[in-house]
Amino acid sequence: MKRILPLLTAGLLVLGLAGCGKDSESQAGTESAESGFKPVTWKMVTTWPKNFPGLGTVPEQFAKDVEVMSGGRLKIKVYGAGEMVPALQTFDTVKSGAAQIGHGAAYYWKGKVPAAQIFTALPFGMNAQEINSWFYYGGGLELWQQAYQPFGLIPLPGGNTGVQMAGWFRKEINSVEDFNGLKMRIPGLAGEVITELGAIPVSLPGGEIFSSMQSGAIDATDWVGPYNDQAFGLYKVAPYYYVTGWQEAGAAMEFIINEAAFNGLPEDLQRIVEVAAEKTNANMLALYTSENNKALQSLINEHGVQIKQFPPEVVSALQTASKKVIAEMVASDPQTAKIYQSYKTFLSRVTQYHELTELNYYQNRQGVELP
Repeated sequence: MKRILPLLTAGLLVLGLAGCGKDSESQAGTESAESGFKPVTWKMVTTWPKNFPGLGTVPEQFAKDVEVMSGGRLKIKVYGAGEMVPALQTFDTVKSGAAQIGHGAAYYWKGKVPAAQIFTALPFGMNAQEINSWFYYGGGLELWQQAYQPFGLIPLPGGNTGVQMAGWFRKEINSVEDFNGLKMRIPGLAGEVITELGAIPVSLPGGEIFSSMQSGAIDATDWVGPYNDQAFGLYKVAPYYYVTGWQEAGAAMEFIINEAAFNGLPEDLQRIVEVAAEKTNANMLALYTSENNKALQSLINEHGVQIKQFPPEVVSALQTASKKVIAEMVASDPQTAKIYQSYKTFLSRVTQYHELTELNYYQNRQGVELP
């Protein structure tokens, strides 16, 4: 036994060292594989000027979030409008694979996907809280992805700017007749709505708005809200700021991803992209809620901007025109009709709830100052 025990001990020690050696080799092999991983680099094209407050900075933050969460395995280089392609070529550029991802607003692509307008905003439609709920829990995102699937694109909600102002005008709007012949930069269905009132809609990317107003090429423009409107200096070229929200109660932004590029990522990187988009979507609305408030006070107190609201007869005319335009849009395309039915059903239900809760609360809060 005295001779056997040392032999057993030595044998166990050898086996233990061998096992440790295998574990070490396995771990070293894993580390080597990880350290040898070649990072994937994507290009992102946007419809916004490079680093423009909010709209331009949000995609930059998304890219940083993806790189950090992926440990540098997925890097995204962001190109502002005009750097790689013009603003309104974002859809086609991502579709072609020349860029793997884009950031913009779906209603810019209504010529390619008529239903795309629904995924940004409908006149007198859902606000930001409501449309996000429809996307994530009402089937809206699934319908959106079905609409883009024939183009080899995957859309994801990419932010929201909240209730949009009616816009900047060179002259006051005191009646419906004041829209007659008015040239106004305004995208999406809202452009068709003001046509019903006699105005002339003009499609322009954000970077061309100021110069067009300054030269007189257009008489009025919508953009986003005080935060972005002040950054463009629109108060310098139009004296009247109409705050009557009607055309975009919750303007949803989008990420569009090349489907082949996305499917080429490992599952964990795919999920990182999705989670980063969800974070961006929530954070952008919080940013605009904060910055719009501060910018509005600056426009009023520092720049003497005249805040205006449309007369009731104008709002009524916009409502009537909106119903007509939406009805025509729905009747013209089966896919649009299907998506709109889902949107309308959700809006009807959420409106009933919000009239009892949000609207009632806002009314109760008026005039109350907390101690």
